[in-house]
Amino acid sequence: MQSLWNDADAIACVRAYGELGVSEDLALRTYSARLLGANPSLVLHGGGNTSVKTKGHDIFGDPVDLLHVKGSGWDLATIEPAGHPAVRLEPLLRLRSLAALSDEAMVNAQRQNLMDSSAPNPSVETLLHAFIPRKFIDHTHATAVLALANQPDAAALIKRVFGDRVACVRYVAPGFDLAKVAADAWDQAPTIEGLVLLNHGLFTFGDTAQQSYQRMIDLVSQAEAHVAEHRRAAPSDRQASPPTADLLPTLRGALSRVASGHSPGRWLLDLRTSAGALEMANHDRLAELAGRGVATPDHVIRTKSWPLVAPRPDSALLAWRAEVTAAVEQFADRYRDYFKRNADRTPQAKTMLDPLPRVVVIPNVGLVGIGRSAAEAAIAADIAETWAETVLAAEAVGRFEPIGEADTFDMEYWVLEQAKLGKQAEPRLLRHVVVITGGAGAIGAATGRAFASEGAQVVLLDRDEDAAKAAARGVGRGALALHCDVTDNQSVVRAFDEVARTFGGVDIVVSNAGIALSGAMIDLPDEDLRASFEVNLFSHQAVARAAIKIMREQGMGGVLLFNVSKQALNPGADFGAYGASKAALLALARQYAIEHGKDGVRVNMINPDRIRSGLLTDEMIRLRSAARGLDAAAYMAGNLLGREVTANDVAQAFVFAALMPSTTGAVITVDGGNTAAMVR
Repeated sequence: MQSLWNDADAIACVRAYGELGVSEDLALRTYSARLLGANPSLVLHGGGNTSVKTKGHDIFGDPVDLLHVKGSGWDLATIEPAGHPAVRLEPLLRLRSLAALSDEAMVNAQRQNLMDSSAPNPSVETLLHAFIPRKFIDHTHATAVLALANQPDAAALIKRVFGDRVACVRYVAPGFDLAKVAADAWDQAPTIEGLVLLNHGLFTFGDTAQQSYQRMIDLVSQAEAHVAEHRRAAPSDRQASPPTADLLPTLRGALSRVASGHSPGRWLLDLRTSAGALEMANHDRLAELAGRGVATPDHVIRTKSWPLVAPRPDSALLAWRAEVTAAVEQFADRYRDYFKRNADRTPQAKTMLDPLPRVVVIPNVGLVGIGRSAAEAAIAADIAETWAETVLAAEAVGRFEPIGEADTFDMEYWVLEQAKLGKQAEPRLLRHVVVITGGAGAIGAATGRAFASEGAQVVLLDRDEDAAKAAARGVGRGALALHCDVTDNQSVVRAFDEVARTFGGVDIVVSNAGIALSGAMIDLPDEDLRASFEVNLFSHQAVARAAIKIMREQGMGGVLLFNVSKQALNPGADFGAYGASKAALLALARQYAIEHGKDGVRVNMINPDRIRSGLLTDEMIRLRSAARGLDAAAYMAGNLLGREVTANDVAQAFVFAALMPSTTGAVITVDGGNTAAMVR
């Protein structure tokens, strides 16, 4: 493992934060914490923690010893000085004299001694950082160290690899008891450079930020060298079978069917086909290894206690659908038994989490992470890859043997995690994948932002990929931009296949792309009329067909929304190519509503009018105004409300239509009130 420490960068960090009033110690703590966070083989997604002991002053100006320790909710990769809240050190040290301390009392004591009452909760391992009398302390879940720490003879193996550089600490759940056991280990060997917490991770310490960080890198490097010495390369012929576009939607549908109203039914997926993922997916002892447990207890909250091993998808998709659904049902039954078995032995009442897996291993395909959002699915997939690497490395040097079921359950159902349940309502469209065509345009981009604000995962399709990427940046929340020419059937199929492979499926489609050509019908070139129908009718057919295919495979219903335009009901002079093709689109949308209500797919239409966009340009406004004998301002506000309607108004209508659970075949006007276009 390469050290990322750079003296010039460290000095620059101290100087930059110093200008903001941050001490040198805290600036260096921030700098080296970020170095740890930058390496996924050390920590992942909020894992690990770091601290520094410093001096400060209280409100009276009296000196006080402080512990700056990582706060809840901060990620080491992006941590700022505020992410290491200051806690009075002396009261923390006094806690060591207690015989016992509950998690709730510990958290309360830590909060009582914060220098800033608005700061985040200090790490659950704050007391361990306090009890070890070294200035800088780093804690990671390094993959190579976990490979050694999850062995039946881990203590002896670690002694052989590291000698007297570290001491071993038996597995104890994070909190007060672990802090006392770790401090006792330190007392017995105060010259050690670190502590290996069996089945858990690695702590290193130092008098400087660089020393503690460098010790972490050196010890992990030793572990990596030992693993590499014993590990054989995986067979080179193990190549992933590219998943069909139906594979993940089928799995997504299986999760929904097993949930069946008792658990959340929609999940997003993230497929990984890295070398480690594939080696695990093709392992001849996959089922056995998968059943042993997590690489570190910190992961169980994200991934559950074990992954689901899916059937190998060698059979026809219809057969695999039944097989994978049965496998998910078996997982859920096993999880319920696991919960009951362990909840019955604990004194506090527990609320069972949903029984669905968070990681699925598909033989010959790879690892799949499952989450409420794309971000959560990616976290589960990242941890799954780390789990696979850890298990394979552990098997190379011995036998992977993590903590037992009881300890795993206690971590998964930790009282501090249970307290969080039900405290935050989900956004209305979390768990939904929304695909928007014409995504780079004014209406498409505004619609993307509107759906993202409701928690949805947004995908913008446009033939101008660069413009779509720019629009996606404006949408935020991990919005994806893909090239798609909606007039090319294969381009549409490729785009929807990519969405299915990336997120697991599709829930809502806003078929928005369009073209507006003007001119009197008698003078209109045939090619213009055909071009209008190509974009305003046939492209919507291609999009709807691709979307319905995925929605039917998922079996969860879905939403199709069409930008039809008021021209479908109220054609205007010299605008026949547009009006005729939009009228045909209205008929197409109604046909989809009729044919796919049985599939639970709701199909609705939005009829906007006079929206400034790539279609209604300043020049088009001038022409349409002239056709109606109006000036531009009067034309744009020519409605009952006397106000110009915007792309954001249309976007909100799309969201509204997506959220109507019992409406299909409806036309929703967004035109400020146009009596001639009212639906009759």
